[in-house]
Amino acid sequence: MCGVPLFNLAPNLTVSRLCLGTMTFGEQNTLGESFRLLDQAFHAGINFFDSAEMYPVPQRRRTCGRSEEYLGRWIAHRNIPRDSVVIATKVAGPSGQMTWIRGGPKCLDAANIIEAIDSSLLRMQMDYIDLYQIHWPDRYVPMFGETEYDPVRQYASVGIDEQLEALSTAVKAGKIRYIGLSNETPYGLMKFVQVAEKYASHLKIVSLQNSYSLLCRTFDSAMAECCHQESISLLAYSPLAMGILSGKYFSLGGGPTDARLNLFKGKYSEGESRYNLSNKIIEAATMEYLNTAKTYGLHPVSLAIAFVLRHPLVASVVFGATRSWQLQEVLDACKIEFTSEVIDEINKIHSRFPNPCP
Repeated sequence: MCGVPLFNLAPNLTVSRLCLGTMTFGEQNTLGESFRLLDQAFHAGINFFDSAEMYPVPQRRRTCGRSEEYLGRWIAHRNIPRDSVVIATKVAGPSGQMTWIRGGPKCLDAANIIEAIDSSLLRMQMDYIDLYQIHWPDRYVPMFGETEYDPVRQYASVGIDEQLEALSTAVKAGKIRYIGLSNETPYGLMKFVQVAEKYASHLKIVSLQNSYSLLCRTFDSAMAECCHQESISLLAYSPLAMGILSGKYFSLGGGPTDARLNLFKGKYSEGESRYNLSNKIIEAATMEYLNTAKTYGLHPVSLAIAFVLRHPLVASVVFGATRSWQLQEVLDACKIEFTSEVIDEINKIHSRFPNPCP
């Protein structure tokens, strides 16, 4: 096993600082390909795997739930000891589009949360989930490229009390061990922390899964202080900005046809709204980071992943891979130590192009 470092996310919950995301399993990756990627990751020292009830993406009725299913089948087929892996998954928030998930969940009430947990356990053939996350809030918040809050768009939503009561019931029943949030705001995080105090004996919010990369450092403002003060760790997703920071989309020909933003062009609004390849600021910032990697003899993927790994509040980097060589590129980033010159250059670029993919 290689040197993938570990992090103590919570009592008796030690995770690898690289977490393999599974949202391509069942769409871009077949069952066999998914097994091979999981094998490679596990044998390299990754013990942390992230999924969601709505995966794979782009989300479709026919494929919904396959990512969880493939992950569970791998554990069963390979006879992986359950306590040797940390499994995270997520409940889908309100959606008027995904009608195939519990009729298109209009809210995150207790009934929806409990049904989602039971369905995930069934798909993954498991007795418990290590980390259960709310995929996005049950209230209006700016997400996926939006940067300004519009109070007019607020709607009636289920209270945080009811959401935490349902999660508390699941913890006491042994169905989940810890809870986390995702795509949250500083306000939402602190409200959850405040309400969770009444369940302090057995319910702890241990993580926040938000986007963080060279192209998106919005976490470093108000959210970083909240996480630091409340001892909540960041699970940083999209560290390569959906592959943009590898440089492939700005190469000759616009990158491989099977790269996600090419393969699903026009069919993946959440991704395309944030990672808009026609945005010249995104292109300019990316080219600067690629040049920095070249100047200091680093692979672009190593530069991007190592940058996120060095953050003091990051517990683990949640990444995806559809090919073995892509997974290896991420693993190689564990060996990288930045010089002060590299850090200075990164910060100079950020000052010129702050958060083009918020």
